[in-house]
Amino acid sequence: MKKIIYTALMAAIAMGATSCKEDYSVGEKVGTVMEFTKKGVIWESWEGSLFLTQTGMGNSGDPFYFSFDNDNHDQDSLVNIIHQAQIEGWKVKLKYHAVWGGKNVCSNRGETDYFVDDVIVLDKDFAHSSRQDEVEGHGRVVDTVYVVLDKSQIKK
Repeated sequence: MKKIIYTALMAAIAMGATSCKEDYSVGEKVGTVMEFTKKGVIWESWEGSLFLTQTGMGNSGDPFYFSFDNDNHDQDSLVNIIHQAQIEGWKVKLKYHAVWGGKNVCSNRGETDYFVDDVIVLDKDFAHSSRQDEVEGHGRVVDTVYVVLDKSQIKK
């Protein structure tokens, strides 16, 4: 009986260890960095959140929380870009991958399971659209208008 329990326990551990996946999800998010900080009690990591941007200037929904992977030691340039983007209000695209299973069980790699692989600055004047007023011949964003059509109200 002990042998069956031991075998079942070892099989469960083996299945748990092999079901972990490094690239569970790969994607991109676009927005402005609202928070970026290095924190941690045992393992310090760079953590941040991104306000996701829709068309126009508006932000939508819940923020996207991300980490920089402690196992990846060559991310200083990306950390510097994100830090500058937060200070200046730049619009950025984050390329990331998510892990699943036991790949970040103790949060030793970061607080989230979403790790930034690349940062692309899309717009350095995103938060400062009023600066466009100073440039002659350029328009500016005044407001965003949404139109909703009710098909039942349209005359045939």
